[in-house]
Amino acid sequence: MTDLAAERRALLAHLRDTEAEQVALLQAFLRAPSANPPGDTRPAAAVLERFLAERGLAPQSHAARPELPNIVATCAGTRPGGHLVFNGHMDVFPPNDANGWSGDLRDGRLYGRGAADMKAGTAASTIAFAALARIAPALAGRVTLTAVSDEETGGRWGTRYLFETLGEAVKGDVCLNGEPSGINNIRFMEKGTLRMTVAVRTKGAHGGYPHLSPSAIKLACAIVTAFEGLHGFQPALPEAVARALADPAVIAAHDAGLGQGASAVVRQVVFNAGVIAGGSKVNVLPDRCTLHCEFRYPFGLDRAAMEANVRRILARFPEASLAIDEDHSYPPSFADPADPMVAILADVVERDLGRPRPVPCCSLGGSDSRYWRWAGVPAFLYGPSPVTMGQADEHVTVEEFLHVAKAHALAAFDWLAARAAA
Repeated sequence: MTDLAAERRALLAHLRDTEAEQVALLQAFLRAPSANPPGDTRPAAAVLERFLAERGLAPQSHAARPELPNIVATCAGTRPGGHLVFNGHMDVFPPNDANGWSGDLRDGRLYGRGAADMKAGTAASTIAFAALARIAPALAGRVTLTAVSDEETGGRWGTRYLFETLGEAVKGDVCLNGEPSGINNIRFMEKGTLRMTVAVRTKGAHGGYPHLSPSAIKLACAIVTAFEGLHGFQPALPEAVARALADPAVIAAHDAGLGQGASAVVRQVVFNAGVIAGGSKVNVLPDRCTLHCEFRYPFGLDRAAMEANVRRILARFPEASLAIDEDHSYPPSFADPADPMVAILADVVERDLGRPRPVPCCSLGGSDSRYWRWAGVPAFLYGPSPVTMGQADEHVTVEEFLHVAKAHALAAFDWLAARAAA
């Protein structure tokens, strides 16, 4: 009979003994360009493939487009059991300058574009997967790693492509993702998004002749003001969501980890006017203006209701037309915070790794975890701090990176053991 306690101790010891290798992996990963746009992740994918292959594993690449590979690797235990999937993305925001791919290690921090979002999390999951594969004979069930492209632009050629082509092979029974959640919380829910372009067209005129044509820019500003009337609306939340978000510890975690006021924002519709473009010259009354904007909306509203509100407002502006960006518009996603994985992961962090017990929180942005939740599979985010993502000095602390790798590995081990015993 397998001594699970001994195997678990060996797993943690291995992760502690190989920390230098883990840091080297993340440095190499950070130094591999994978900006999206344009989205080419082949250099980054090669780093992960090499790391896995050197450990006797057999990663496979699945790609609808050659420059957008998706790495999938699986290890199976010797007994039937559950199927846990790790998910992370390789594409990152474009860097501010050439130093964005430095991978420099300074004062206990690793620098580079994507260090926080989310190369540290993807590397941590890869490390956890490889560590679990070493002890596969002791495991029940199966573990799959998915390291994908295209997350930053919606996932059409990344996670969504894997679901469409591999189906059950990547669906699993639970998903763990290393997006930058902050190590004091476990994210279980994301808002829906309605992203759109509003184009305003008028006759236009000389700037001194406003009686001949309305200004396209002024009309666009009026539309923004009207849309802003929906900002802050708080729909009734489903009971499980409302109960979780009302917990004082959860309220405090939102405000501490995501900024004061986040605990209110997670319940509300949020509007953002991201880009406004119009006009040709200071003394010309503009005949066109384009508004790129989005709404993020919580449970309690659906896509149809959100879109109906938008169209109701635009009906007052016959000069405006609407185009919805379907690849970046999607419903909210939710996993029950009472799911066993939440308690298992929190126990690992508190009991084994000596950190404060993380609490369930809502994401303010989006992630590929929604694909699992939409398929009925509970999916949770646990990763390093999000504070520097997208910044010129984006970085992750070595301590947090190594912590996330251990947390992922131990939580996966415990979940598989619990699933087999059930």
